[in-house]
Amino acid sequence: MPNLFVIGFDEPHKAEELCLKLQELQNKYVLDVREMVVAIKDEKGKVKLHYKGSPLTANTVFPGFCGSLTTLIFMNATTGVASGALAAVGITPHFMKELAATLTPGGSALFALTGVPSPDRESILKELSGIGGKILTTSLSHEDEAKLQAALEAARS
Repeated sequence: MPNLFVIGFDEPHKAEELCLKLQELQNKYVLDVREMVVAIKDEKGKVKLHYKGSPLTANTVFPGFCGSLTTLIFMNATTGVASGALAAVGITPHFMKELAATLTPGGSALFALTGVPSPDRESILKELSGIGGKILTTSLSHEDEAKLQAALEAARS
């Protein structure tokens, strides 16, 4: 069952930093990331969405399929139509911009959709420890959401 995570930050680069961390976990086969979008709210209050697509797009094993998916995501981003895994669960560009608008100017948010839950959630929480941010919305249970928020807020060891 897919899980949606939207994590907000007060700094413009922090959502991208978390995105890179999730891609790293995907490359280690610890996390199944389906799609990610970074939203940045500039100092004037305008929200821009940066579609990351599937982290597999960086993998050259499936260049035709992933290249086509990435192209489709970027084409749909320019026309204002959501595509891919996020759209399948009802996360549209309009929804992302509305939620990102709640950020402070200069803030950012990461929208991430994961696939099959990892059997090793504790190692994922450890990897995300101290990144910071606040969960804006998620499809996790209240208990799992609290664990994730605690990990994000934990002091780096």
